[in-house]
Amino acid sequence: MVAQVDATAAIWRTDKDVALTGHTRHRHKPSPVSPGFSAPTISGNLTFGPTALAASIARTSTLCDAPPEMLARWRDSELTRVEWLVADGAVFSLSSYVNCLADSERTSFAGHVGAGITDILMNALGYTWRDNAACLSGSLDPHADFIYGGGRVSGHGVVLAEAHGSFAANVSTARMGTRAKNKYSRQVKPYVATMSPHGKIAHGYSIAFGSKPGAAGAFLNVAETMISKPRGTAGPPAASEPVIDSEAVPTPLVLAAHRSNFVIMDAPRVVTWIDWVRTGGEFPYDVSEVGFLRLPYAGRTFLACVDALWPFDEFPFYLDGISHELRWWPHFRGRRLLRRSNQDDFAGWFVMEENAAERFLNSLSAMIRNGRERIPGELELPVVETVGFRLGQESSDAVAPAAEYAYALYRDGLALIGSPPPRRTIGHRTWSPKDGMDTI
Repeated sequence: MVAQVDATAAIWRTDKDVALTGHTRHRHKPSPVSPGFSAPTISGNLTFGPTALAASIARTSTLCDAPPEMLARWRDSELTRVEWLVADGAVFSLSSYVNCLADSERTSFAGHVGAGITDILMNALGYTWRDNAACLSGSLDPHADFIYGGGRVSGHGVVLAEAHGSFAANVSTARMGTRAKNKYSRQVKPYVATMSPHGKIAHGYSIAFGSKPGAAGAFLNVAETMISKPRGTAGPPAASEPVIDSEAVPTPLVLAAHRSNFVIMDAPRVVTWIDWVRTGGEFPYDVSEVGFLRLPYAGRTFLACVDALWPFDEFPFYLDGISHELRWWPHFRGRRLLRRSNQDDFAGWFVMEENAAERFLNSLSAMIRNGRERIPGELELPVVETVGFRLGQESSDAVAPAAEYAYALYRDGLALIGSPPPRRTIGHRTWSPKDGMDTI
């Protein structure tokens, strides 16, 4: 039941609990597509805060081969819209500001939120790496939006995910359920069990998310591939997601995911090298080092790219007094960071967990040194525990607004730091395209 409410003008701060309002499974032969594959269980509520939704929208909107500078502008726009167009409060609803949008803009915003919810759900299910599913077909044939790998599907291939969002007056659980099923049949099912550039497609999802303007509540409907049990057997109990420290993943999928990550971290020189490894072309002329600041936050150490903060070609690391005191950065940085003067931060920096960044950048340097002809088929990379969202419980203390730190952390190591903002650094690191990361 969706109750009518007056949409609040307050800026969104409170975590949302969105219940799964519909879940259908669709037959497929063979089943399972990959012997031994068992899909993660989808049940309970999806809990997330504004930082997680903003981060996931940025993660999905930058999964294309557009110039990194253009994608960074898209990222900034989407972060601002998420903050202002979703109302505050534990129940998902749209703010009154959504009425300021033209119909086409509202449709676009709904689509981006649907993609963000899909990314949150897929990460909550344990999938790690992502790419745009446009790599499935060079034609206009309809296909799903995203490819995910890692987690339960490691060793079996990848999974497809189709995303849909709707903010219309006729949104209902029945309508979202129909949309999820129709999009599964048309854009997911034809590709299940086929080959993708990242391996066999072992499973598929269609995720529809909707909310009615002026009303409290949201609808989350999922359609996915059915995995049949042998006749006469009850089947084993649903397995929980294993806790792992690292996983082997197809190199092209890693490169696609981390291209997006370093785009939204404002590290265009790293993106240039990723693009050369992925597609070839002229060898990049800029072989200078890329600097990163080490930020302590919530008991972890993250790396923030200096390129996002320093407007000149080289950062003078000898200015340790300035580099360690973040209060000086507003006077020097060339890009605007999403921070407000009242310190009640919605989102600050896109950063990466230090070990995850170091392992990937060292792998990237090895591929640069060895040449594109010797790129390994798989990379073994660390996986971190997610923070800022959860699936399966009525509520989540881990993402509660009373928590000391509000941030979103993904399995591949990318994070969006919210509040409180970090106050100082604990040093710096440099990455050489040919030599890799320096040692601490």
